[in-house]
Amino acid sequence: MHNDMEHFYPLLFEPNLHETVWGGDRLTSWKALPAHASPVGESWEVSAVPSSIGIVANGPYKGTDLVSLINRSPEAFLGGQVSRQYKGKMPLLVKLIDARRDLSIQVHPNDEMAQRVYGKFGKSEMWYIISADPGAYLYVGFNRKIDETEYKQRIADGTITDVLARHEVHPGDVFYIPAGRVHAIGPGILLAEVQQSSDLTYRIYDYNRPGMDGKPRELHTDLAAEALDYHVESDYRTHYSPTDEGAVSMLSTPYFTIDLVETSVPFHRNLTQHDSFVVAMCLAGDCKIRVRTTGDEVLLHEGFSCMIPAVVADYDLIPVTGHTKVLDAYIANKP
Repeated sequence: MHNDMEHFYPLLFEPNLHETVWGGDRLTSWKALPAHASPVGESWEVSAVPSSIGIVANGPYKGTDLVSLINRSPEAFLGGQVSRQYKGKMPLLVKLIDARRDLSIQVHPNDEMAQRVYGKFGKSEMWYIISADPGAYLYVGFNRKIDETEYKQRIADGTITDVLARHEVHPGDVFYIPAGRVHAIGPGILLAEVQQSSDLTYRIYDYNRPGMDGKPRELHTDLAAEALDYHVESDYRTHYSPTDEGAVSMLSTPYFTIDLVETSVPFHRNLTQHDSFVVAMCLAGDCKIRVRTTGDEVLLHEGFSCMIPAVVADYDLIPVTGHTKVLDAYIANKP
């Protein structure tokens, strides 16, 4: 049980920006942070990945890293069912991605392969398009059936993109990328990414370009061949009906559930039946999150995210600038 003296409140995090060869400058300008000399490709909004753990930026736990905090009271922070299922570890990694240039073509292993090869979780993920230049596109899945032999041949001769399903994107588009599905973000896209908390990525093809250190980036052709799902889907997009006022369930997967909340008036959000933490990403219009039981309040600026502990996942979402749009990620308690 958690100590009654402990205080649970929505957690904000210090900036956690990652420079990449394909990144841009939109994340620093959107967040009003100092510009970097090198391109910034990723903001790890909420992370418990050992290589880059989030540091709390507000309240009594300011300066504490997220993993240490969760370890104190895993059931209170993560939720009882989540803590049991994931052995007290944060199961999600949430990022913002700014692709100024093409990302490498990638695939992630599933849980079975990841456990067998590394003793880790695999990685399924989702993308929500925040903004996209006219004509911007990304790749998800194959556009026709191929086999491993053809895959390896096309990597060797640089024609792999000919068999990838290419999707033109607009703000609000959603893609679910289960482990094993080939994918790549194209240039001119800013998106939110929710994924299993894992850093396992197999780079299939990278347009033969050098990395940040000037050397060619490592490819993982054989491991990727084992991880790839060659099955072709008729439609790779996730369809949902957006609303200007209220909450919409966008995506429900075995690994996470994603809702989109848009409101111009205070909106009561009670997710306690799921017994799960909530990661709330503010995508438009600053808002306040006010916890019902404690009265604790945090100001969540556009372009920032917070983690709401499971024990306080009953709150009001209050727009500050007229209208707010918030993406929520949590682990649904499936009956």
